Amino acid sequence: QVQLVESGGGLVQAGGSLRLSCAASGRTFSSYSMGWFRQAPGKEREFVAGVSLRGAITYYGDPVKGRFTISRDNAKNTGYLQMNSLTPEDTAVYYCAAARVFGRPWTSKECDYWGQGTQVTVSS
Repeated sequence: QVQLVESGGGLVQAGGSLRLSCAASGRTFSSYSMGWFRQAPGKEREFVAGVSLRGAITYYGDPVKGRFTISRDNAKNTGYLQMNSLTPEDTAVYYCAAARVFGRPWTSKECDYWGQGTQVTVSS
């Protein structure tokens, strides 16, 4: 019983930064691992980053390591994705998701809830 709403997407130039937010409903958000996935047209949905229940452990997909930072604030029922040094290859719809997977990274198929997505476009 988690509803997720992403925000913060938009158009940025290569090398720029953007911060995405994921607002969750209710009090159950803290019972789920939270992650970000992205999907470009014609491509598979790709794992971007994940964070454990209390924010202590983070995981990143190889393309974004060192550039993106995932975090969460359970008191605010909100997750975040800070994206720096953006490139045109980061252009995609970004989705927030919740999963009851603990102690390891997870795939999109393991996610129970999804937000509607927010478009990120990086110009060259």
